[in-house]
Amino acid sequence: MSDLPFHLHRSLGYQVTMLARVIERRFEQRIAEFGLTRVMWCVLLAAGKEGLTAPSEIAGFIGIDRTAASRTLRQMEARGFITRNSGALDGRSIQVRLTPGGQAALAEVLPIAQENAAYFEAKLTGQELAHLRAAAAKLLEDEPRIVAKL
Repeated sequence: MSDLPFHLHRSLGYQVTMLARVIERRFEQRIAEFGLTRVMWCVLLAAGKEGLTAPSEIAGFIGIDRTAASRTLRQMEARGFITRNSGALDGRSIQVRLTPGGQAALAEVLPIAQENAAYFEAKLTGQELAHLRAAAAKLLEDEPRIVAKL
């Protein structure tokens, strides 16, 4: 065990977590008026832009477990953003589709998501942003996806 002191506020994990929370909080405050959370927004992207229809695919795309995905999908269905129907053949598979209300929410919130990303990216130079992305990718290399463990 090291005798070196540990400084929470200087640790990489703490700083990355706090940054993620600040970015997410700013975004969630802006999309709350649409009745959405950040996870719901991710479902809209998964189903509307990526064409994913299976709840397990959507969960994997977002990086959440299937229980959290099911809860979010139920909430979104109750709010009229999505429909969940049994798939063909065996009737056991569920197919997620955006409703017209979900498609409208996706279209309305997309510019907000783009602006939120641009707001934080503008604080860095192009080179700093490229280095940050490369460093994040390197740190995530060979790390199992969180969802794979759940």
